[in-house]
Amino acid sequence: MDMTPPPGSTRKAFYDAIRAQHMTPLWEVLHALVPQQPATPCVPAFWAYEEVRPYLMASGQLITAEEAVRRVLIMENPGLRGQSAITQSLYAGLQLILPGEVAPSHRHTQSALRFVVEGKGAYTAVDGERTTMTPGDFIITPSWTWHDHGHEGTQTDGEPVVWLDGLDIPMLRFFDAGFAENHSERSQTVTKAEGTSYQRYGANMLPVRYDAPFGQTSPIFSYPYERTREALHTLERQAPVDAWDGVKLRYVNPATGGSPMPTMATFMQRLPAGFDGQAWRQTDGAVFSVVEGHGSVTISHAEQEQVFEFGPRDHFVIPSWHTARLRSAPGCVLFSFSDRPVHQALGIHREERLS
Repeated sequence: MDMTPPPGSTRKAFYDAIRAQHMTPLWEVLHALVPQQPATPCVPAFWAYEEVRPYLMASGQLITAEEAVRRVLIMENPGLRGQSAITQSLYAGLQLILPGEVAPSHRHTQSALRFVVEGKGAYTAVDGERTTMTPGDFIITPSWTWHDHGHEGTQTDGEPVVWLDGLDIPMLRFFDAGFAENHSERSQTVTKAEGTSYQRYGANMLPVRYDAPFGQTSPIFSYPYERTREALHTLERQAPVDAWDGVKLRYVNPATGGSPMPTMATFMQRLPAGFDGQAWRQTDGAVFSVVEGHGSVTISHAEQEQVFEFGPRDHFVIPSWHTARLRSAPGCVLFSFSDRPVHQALGIHREERLS
């Protein structure tokens, strides 16, 4: 069959002809597919807690936790509206539970983290063990584990509890690997005493016959803020302060030394009083939750610059390969998470520390 284009035929006519074969010319899209540097549609974004909190509380009057299954207001990146994503690979939202409520038990292949933002009296149950939620705690829901949330306070003496949800939903959507299942019971049966997982795996020791109960995910599913805060302040007093990050620690899977989850890394950092950090950029987009104190972040990209002044419980996102710089006059503590483990596993993670 002669495939020679007829004399005088145009590229458009050729493109139209191959479209019928479900083909398209690479040379028309090559530079977009293989850019000289990351070209993310994500943009820097900021959520002031004092502005979003009234909407969270209003949602508690509109729908129950049980009816909603998970009563969450998604934090959508303005560059990804309608995609339920804060970066191309990550989801983030603020979840509310009120005294006396239960968010029913289910499981899914998406890995999830909970970072407690406000309130006391709630719990998360994972694989038969409950953990009490207090502000600053980092809690894991491993992939395909039964989990539910509840609040044992009463309407008269209880307080609302809010936490940051971080999941790899967009990543699993990309791989078409999402599964979910509802539990037959509203709440799973508690079979272990609270703190069992931490006592078994969190003392720099492992059981002799360690069986990796959650696969590649950390066997510890609750990391209390009390211990993390103490470590940060001790290091601030006794160790050099990094010019870019202040005092920054990463949470680890104690069995491997790697990230707590195979798809998400989590961090906590302390910016000492008077910190005026230097600029950096990295390929993993990161979501931040302000735990204590006040400060600012300057984010620049392609000659555009934004400055976000932040305080306790505020949230912001720094997209991939955007230059960022942190400052804090009184000092502050920041929690963050990103998709760095995937970048590292693929050998594509890159970071530049600028002077």
